[in-house]
Amino acid sequence: MHRRYQPQHLTAAAKPADRTGEPGSADRPAGRHRAARLTGRPRFATLLTSPPARLTVAAGLTCCLGIAAASAATRPDRPAAPPTAAPSAVLDRAAAAEQAASRAHERAAMARTAPSPSASPTPAASPSTEPPKPSPEPTRPARPDPVAGLTRNQMDNAATIVQVGREMDIPRRGLIVAIATAMQESNLYNLASGALPESQNLPNQGTGWDHDSVGLFQQRPSTGWGTVADLMRPAYAARQFFEALLQIPNWQGLSISVAAQSVQISAFPDAYAQHEGRATTIVDALL
Repeated sequence: MHRRYQPQHLTAAAKPADRTGEPGSADRPAGRHRAARLTGRPRFATLLTSPPARLTVAAGLTCCLGIAAASAATRPDRPAAPPTAAPSAVLDRAAAAEQAASRAHERAAMARTAPSPSASPTPAASPSTEPPKPSPEPTRPARPDPVAGLTRNQMDNAATIVQVGREMDIPRRGLIVAIATAMQESNLYNLASGALPESQNLPNQGTGWDHDSVGLFQQRPSTGWGTVADLMRPAYAARQFFEALLQIPNWQGLSISVAAQSVQISAFPDAYAQHEGRATTIVDALL
C-alpha cells in the first residue's frame, strides 16, 4: 500500500501553532489577530458620534442646501415662488416710508406757494391826515445874467435888493420902486463917501460926493438911517428903504416917482420916473 502524497503546505496548515511562521501569514492573519489590530485605533462610528464631527457635518449640509436653493432660484425655467405674507416689521417700515414721502410732498407744495423770503411784504400805506404840501416853485439861478445894460456888479446889487424885498413880502411894485430909486441915487453901485474916510475903508464899488451919503440908496448916517458900516452893506440898506416905504400911506397907489420921492426927499423929485422901464425889466428877470 502506497502512502498518499500530502503536500507540504497542507500539512503545515494542520499545524496551527506553526502558521504564524509561514510566509504570507502576516498578510492573512487569523480572525483574532484582525480583531486585535482594530482595537488599537478609533473606529469610524466613534468619530461620527463625537460633537466636533457632528457640528462639521451639520455645517457642510447647511452650506450645500444653501447653494442648491440659490441655484434653483436663479434658474429661468423654475416658476417664481409665491409671495409670502410680509412680516410685521416690513409692513411697519413701508408705512413709515409712505408717511415720510407724504410729508415731503406737503412741504414741497407749501414751498411753492409760500412767498419768497427776500421779497418782504409792502406795508399798506396808512391814510395821511396831513394836507398835501404844494410843490416848491422853481428856483431861479442865484446869479442870473445881467439885463437892461447892467454890469455884473450892478446885477448882483439888484438881486440883493429883490431878495430882501421878497423876505419882507414886498409886492412887485415895491420892488420896482426900490430898483428905480437905487438906479437914480447910485446907478446900482455900493458907493463910499468922499466926506467919510471911514466908508472908504469898507468894501465899496466907488466914491460919491453928496455930503455924507453912502451905499446903494445914498442914505445919510447923520439923519438917522444907520451907522456908516451898516449902510455900506447892500442888504441892510435895502431893508431900511423898504421899512420907510411901508410907512408911506397908500404908497402902492402912488406913481413910481412919487413913492420914491416920499422916502428919499430928493432935490430932484421927478428924476426917478426915467428908470421905471429898466427897473421893471430887472425885477421881472429876478423874480
